Amino acid sequence: MPMQRKRGACGYYLLVCILDCCWKLVCGQLSYSISEEASPGTSVGNLAKDLNINVQDLEARMFQLVSGSKRQYFDTNLKTGSLYVSERIDREELCAKATKCTVNVEAVMNSPLKLYRLEIIILDVNDNAPFFPEKLQTINIAESISPGGKFGIIGASDLDVGKNGVSTYKLSPNDYFAIDIHKGRDSVSAELVLQKALDREKQPIIRLTLTAVDGGNPPKSGTSQIIINVLDNNDNAPVFSNSLYKASITENLSVGHTVIVLTAVDADNGINAEVEYSLRGKGQDLILDLFQIDSLTGAIMVKGNIDYEENPAFEIHAQASDKGQPPMSAHCKVLVEVVDLNDNAPEITVTSLLNTVKEDAPVGTAVALVSVLDKDGGRNGAVTAVIVNESPFKLETNYKNYYSLVVNGPLDRENVSEYNVTIMASDEGTPSLSSSNTFNVQVSDVNDNPPRFPEPVINVYVRENSPVGAVIKTVSAVDADVGNNCQVSYSFLQSEKTASSSLVNINSETGDIISLQTFNYEELKTFQFKVQATDSGVPPLSSNVTVNVLILDENDNNPTILAPYSELGSVNSETIPYSAEAGYFVAKIRAVDADSGYNALLSYHLTEPKGNNLFRIGTSTGEIRTKRRMSDNDLKSHPLVVLVSDNGEPSLSATVSIDVVVVESTADIQTQFRNVPLKEDSFSDLNLYLLIAIVSVSVVFLLSLISLIAVRCHRTDGGFSRYSAPMITTHPDGSWSYSKATQQYDVCFSSDTLKSDVVVFPAPFPPVDAELISINGGDTFTRTQTLPSKDKVRIRFALQVLDMWGKK
Repeated sequence: MPMQRKRGACGYYLLVCILDCCWKLVCGQLSYSISEEASPGTSVGNLAKDLNINVQDLEARMFQLVSGSKRQYFDTNLKTGSLYVSERIDREELCAKATKCTVNVEAVMNSPLKLYRLEIIILDVNDNAPFFPEKLQTINIAESISPGGKFGIIGASDLDVGKNGVSTYKLSPNDYFAIDIHKGRDSVSAELVLQKALDREKQPIIRLTLTAVDGGNPPKSGTSQIIINVLDNNDNAPVFSNSLYKASITENLSVGHTVIVLTAVDADNGINAEVEYSLRGKGQDLILDLFQIDSLTGAIMVKGNIDYEENPAFEIHAQASDKGQPPMSAHCKVLVEVVDLNDNAPEITVTSLLNTVKEDAPVGTAVALVSVLDKDGGRNGAVTAVIVNESPFKLETNYKNYYSLVVNGPLDRENVSEYNVTIMASDEGTPSLSSSNTFNVQVSDVNDNPPRFPEPVINVYVRENSPVGAVIKTVSAVDADVGNNCQVSYSFLQSEKTASSSLVNINSETGDIISLQTFNYEELKTFQFKVQATDSGVPPLSSNVTVNVLILDENDNNPTILAPYSELGSVNSETIPYSAEAGYFVAKIRAVDADSGYNALLSYHLTEPKGNNLFRIGTSTGEIRTKRRMSDNDLKSHPLVVLVSDNGEPSLSATVSIDVVVVESTADIQTQFRNVPLKEDSFSDLNLYLLIAIVSVSVVFLLSLISLIAVRCHRTDGGFSRYSAPMITTHPDGSWSYSKATQQYDVCFSSDTLKSDVVVFPAPFPPVDAELISINGGDTFTRTQTLPSKDKVRIRFALQVLDMWGKK
């Protein structure tokens, strides 16, 4: 089938294309032509070549054709770039009698967006023969009609247009009639002309064949039979005032409205002059459905719905007949033009280009194509479209009544996951008509939100001795994204994996933190690590949280008795004089507890035989003193059992046994460097000697201590000596709690060393191997296991001297 292709450039579309450059769109227009009835698959043209597009880009950039109609007459081969017919095209079905028949198609490419308009002209082929609505026509003609009289006949129709439509008529050879052909701009009509007088007696019926021929190549034709009945007498036929009438009406006129009044007169008299009007009953079924004529007045009136969009004009054939015998008639033509009213609202068609729009889509991304059509003509069919609701989209004009719906602002799926964009189109008629169409735009997720923990630091409290494998904490992070972008996995921060891997582990899916060992408060009080939450997006995003694990102390250590009563296998004994008064100091029990807090708060009790009320012990100090003076009834030896209990739940305890022996005089007392002074009634000579000895020893000790401090301060370049000692914690009841850890302290003494207390300054962070020591009352600390070996004797000696000095 022959085809023709042509490239067109309409000035209007060129102007639109120039404007569209501001919107980062590329537009163009191509015109092609294809004959109707072309077989599916017939090539129309090569779009890739004509649009100067690389064939490989067609598929990669999602090239597609978008048609404004429901049927897709054309498609594109993305492999070759060829535009081809995809289904049968019937021009008569598509455009009816329109002179020019076109199919407008939008060609769309993405990344970046480019729009092209294709105008495909459908060429008519002579595929329809002329046809008469009536295969048999009957005309009554009086024999008295003079030659030259004309008679209307029913013409033929042809669905084709232009030269393929009805071109001429032919009449079969006969002796009486010829055919008179009238050619207008868009139509061809014919009339019978009487050439020779009729004679009913010779030939009462004349049979003719009328042939309509179109202008196609080769031409096609159709025929109709005409029967002429020759009637007798009635000499004059009615005559219309005009052979052609013209009228103008608006569409949607009410039924019964008068369009025009026809007038015909008959020169005869009487009944032969009475005229009746009618519409030709053959070949104009549509006219008979929409119009009617008053047989007496000749008024043509509206009978049905007049719609400009369906029929902008009508050609009505009417006749006037007299009542003579035989009756005679005349014919006329009435051309009725329909004036358009604004009775059609615009129609909006939205064609989606993207199933979903990514939330990071840049401004200008095309989402859909919008076409607005109005069936009315003129200003009634001129339309504008706008978006009436708040949304991050806008309409950009591509061509007349064609728009692109593009992104006009930032999108955030976490705030709004979809938009219902309402497009309203209004025409310029009076009054203006409008319509709306709501288009749903789905926003798809991108990985733009990292997982977030509810707080930057998490404190976890774990009791010591908790079982291995227990879940000590579950961390959870929330990601505002969806799908894979919100699937969170947990892990230790890479830089801290080695430090924490031996203590705890983490479940990557649930965030459960699991202990890998039993924790001992006395060895490890706290540790820290960081957990990282990472989503499954591309690229993945992550965030961190700091986890502080604090070990809570359990009462799992018994009190420990300190020297001199802690030596295994030794017999602890003390002596007191018979003359001892009430409150006489017997001994002091010292104990420590490795636990902390209340678990290390110790209390002392005597478990003595029933009825023995000679001794008492300080509950918090551990000092054993006499309750009263001795009597002759008292035993000379008193075995005492001291119970040391902590304050934990459940309470743990330790015991120590001491034999207290009563002697007759103080000279018999075996001095054992107790740390609390003896109580005597008067200042004796013996006391004076002891005082002198103590002062001498104190001076020597003071000088030694000053030298030691000077040496230590010189070594550390500071004002304090560094000693390893326990951490001290005071309690409201007067007792002190000490950590058993070997820690560094700065120690100094006042100028009056004999009356000064030891001041201990703990280091900022205790080591993990800390112990707890409890020193009660006013006693001086004598625990020297953690001191340097050469300092032990000095410190112990100093403490014993101070203890003796305090007794005095």
